Amino acid sequence: MGGWIETHRSMVTAWDCDHQGHMNAVQYYAKFDMAGWHMIQRSGVTRERLEADNLGFVDVRVEIDFVDELVVNDPLVIESGVEKLGNSSVTFRSTMRHATTGAVTARLRCTTLCFDLAERVKKTIPDDIRAHLEPLVIGDG
Repeated sequence: MGGWIETHRSMVTAWDCDHQGHMNAVQYYAKFDMAGWHMIQRSGVTRERLEADNLGFVDVRVEIDFVDELVVNDPLVIESGVEKLGNSSVTFRSTMRHATTGAVTARLRCTTLCFDLAERVKKTIPDDIRAHLEPLVIGDG
């Protein structure tokens, strides 16, 4: 699948786990959020580029499917890609796997808007940023 790239790799720590002994839902989201920002950076859209036009990306919809448990010391890896590149929005998909077994542990779909940080309104994604994101398009398959 063309646009998939590795966006996060880590281990589950005791800090990540809840009283039931598995990684807490909040930590799944935190790791997916780090992966999302890593994906934007890996695409070539730097913080400096965003700051030049006072732009950011803000999440407007997040869906997480929890597939399997992760526990302390489990290694995990997240791969991400662009499902849809709209006029002012980007829909990312990410898959979290147990890094040793390859088993899918969670999937995320996140729609984020290009956002003017001063005016607090959505903006059209600039052409240069769009050009960086286009190679990461994976489609809906």
